[in-house]
Amino acid sequence: MATQQRPTVDASYWMVTASGPHHPPPGADLEADVAVIGGGIAGLCTAWDLVSAGLDVVVLEADRIAAGVSGHTTAKMTSAHGLKYARLEAEHGAEEARLYALSQQEAVERTVTLCAELGIDADLERAPAVTYLRDPDRLVELKQEAAAARRAGLDASFVTETELPFDVAGAVRVDGQLQFHPRKFLLGLAERIVAAGGRVHEQARVTALHDGTHCRLTTEDGVTVHARDAVIATHYPVFDRTLLLTLLRPRRELVLAAPVPTDAAPVGMFITPEDRTRSLRSAPYDAERRLLVVTGEAFEPGDGDVRERFERLDGWARTHLPGFAEADSVYRWAAQDNDSADGLPYVGHAHPGSQHLYVATGFGGWGMSNGVMAGRLLAAHIAGGPRPAWTELYDPRRLPPVRDAGHAVAQQASVAGHFIGDRLHTGEPDSLADVPREGGAVVRLGGKPCAVHRDDAGKLTALSARCTHLGCLVHYNDAEQTWECPCHGSRFGTDGSVLQGPATQPLKQREIPDLADPAE
Repeated sequence: MATQQRPTVDASYWMVTASGPHHPPPGADLEADVAVIGGGIAGLCTAWDLVSAGLDVVVLEADRIAAGVSGHTTAKMTSAHGLKYARLEAEHGAEEARLYALSQQEAVERTVTLCAELGIDADLERAPAVTYLRDPDRLVELKQEAAAARRAGLDASFVTETELPFDVAGAVRVDGQLQFHPRKFLLGLAERIVAAGGRVHEQARVTALHDGTHCRLTTEDGVTVHARDAVIATHYPVFDRTLLLTLLRPRRELVLAAPVPTDAAPVGMFITPEDRTRSLRSAPYDAERRLLVVTGEAFEPGDGDVRERFERLDGWARTHLPGFAEADSVYRWAAQDNDSADGLPYVGHAHPGSQHLYVATGFGGWGMSNGVMAGRLLAAHIAGGPRPAWTELYDPRRLPPVRDAGHAVAQQASVAGHFIGDRLHTGEPDSLADVPREGGAVVRLGGKPCAVHRDDAGKLTALSARCTHLGCLVHYNDAEQTWECPCHGSRFGTDGSVLQGPATQPLKQREIPDLADPAE
């Protein structure tokens, strides 16, 4: 991938450097006041706030807690979300922008408070959040953003100099923000949840859900969980009773992280929409170095050419960041986010008729602050008591403005294009012999689209190419060696296992000798 050979760790740094105890799956049917589906930051923060309110809570995680999106984030906990506030003010109003800023900054401070009160060492560091542009023709955008962020109540300023090792035309700087180690924070929080009487179960994928006067959940192992209330905190809702899938668009971004000399790591958290998005921050590494984390190359799942995207990101980092090219090793992973139609998360009642089912999704790349915010908001809904001033701002039942209808139409047009177009022409090899080692392709044999992968030893594995969510054909990710659904972002291992929802069922296995047989 790189011009200079060096060891590459294909794993999230946060995952490698923070391990936690195993929480066994439930061995029998359960009852609880609240069942939380998903063990990421939104699910665990919700569970903690509910346990703290005296409720009996069970967390059901499909894989391992803090190992999904929350374990692959860049972990910037900030109320500054790029060029956000000018858009919010223009499209939603000044008061709505103020409430958004208030909720996000409160999440920042709540994280600091939780770590202090619960004794969690999560490598917290205060740092400025900086949104920059290098194009001088776009300076007016930055000045408008700085002004809108100030009106929303943030300590924002327009600047022309930053800590970056290259020139910028201008930037918006918001001081007093936070960066941390997400796994250390969440594993510590899960430990406190259990100590306070909550239950956490891993390898407990929920595959069925009924909501009415109470909620009934069923796991893939057949365990039934009865709860008065349930929370869907699975990043992309695995159960969609509000058709949020028409309002959510998934995207992935690539991450590279390498140790550099401390004086080569810029102080702050930086992001630009230019160059297919570039974001960077640093984290503690050792006595003489810091880990420089670089993110970018935003794309929709299934778009392909991921290896080439990693190469572009690596080339940019080597060119613009002193010390990165000389690093003796590099971590490589990817993160996935969901963008909402109107730029605001969906947190609250899952659908208009629901009294006991809640959802948290659509964080738009800012899941750390929004996950903490969601925990407080959902706990207020479920446990009672005063609700935050921003409750209605995030209500999933809100009607999207007419101007945002185009987002839903475009998203559904894209889904329809994949659903129909991919069936007419896969654009892939017609023969198994054309599938390279460590590669994959959708091969149509006997009239059936098959997702075929060849490992480094030459062994072939064949699966149905139809995503088990709604039936779109999966595409191969050549860098991560996964199958991805371009419609709603489900991801699968080369063995068919579910890596990321909304799919809850694995891809169907196909026998290699039977591939040429048109009969199912």
